[in-house]
Amino acid sequence: MSAFLHWLVEQAARLGLDYHFLLDAYSRGNLLEGAVTTLWLCLLSGVGSLLVGVLLAGALTSGRRWLAWPARAFVEVTRNTPTLVQLYCAFLVLNMLLNQSLGGANPMTPFAWVVIVIALHKGVFHAEALRAGIESVPAVTLEAASSLAFSRRQQLLQVQLPLALRFALPALVNNLIDLVKMTAVASAIAVNDLTYASIMIWTQSDSVIELMILILAFFGLLSFAVNCIGRALEARLRMPGYGH
Repeated sequence: MSAFLHWLVEQAARLGLDYHFLLDAYSRGNLLEGAVTTLWLCLLSGVGSLLVGVLLAGALTSGRRWLAWPARAFVEVTRNTPTLVQLYCAFLVLNMLLNQSLGGANPMTPFAWVVIVIALHKGVFHAEALRAGIESVPAVTLEAASSLAFSRRQQLLQVQLPLALRFALPALVNNLIDLVKMTAVASAIAVNDLTYASIMIWTQSDSVIELMILILAFFGLLSFAVNCIGRALEARLRMPGYGH
């Protein structure tokens, strides 16, 4: 592995790129730790955003004003304000209030705040995609469910949501790809993700261009992987008679 890494560094040097920092165990370890942290951010916030999206979509299409109106207000406020601003407000304001109320025994870490903020932010986009999917379910399908004595909740959980997931899958995958790229905001509050680890390295060296290429390649490959998984799910869950 060490010989292969040396070979890669030498090949990059021929192109005018200095990746000698990868030969330093400390720098290499920081980058690997940052990459793993980024993967965890993507996984946890991705799952959380889908759960938030399902809950909000259910509230938006519930037909109950006391559920739909607060959900609509939350969607509009969240999707119309920048993610970075939301993160700062959560970490600098809500976190401070929690510290004061809990006497300094605040269990919330910067990592947790990033996961929560990204999950809520992308969750509202999932909710809109799912809402559109729910509302596109044919009326005859709902009439058939009603004839089988399905309650409103059963119709939503057993008929509308499964169909809506299929209808909304392309939009959901697009949102998840955007979520992957959004995790880079974690560096703004010193979460040791790949971006923050790279910043720490280039403050001590002149390898800014090399690290930017590394970050772009990492997020590009990660986004491509999510896209491939999404395409495979679309093909597997495609409904005959729809989308053709």
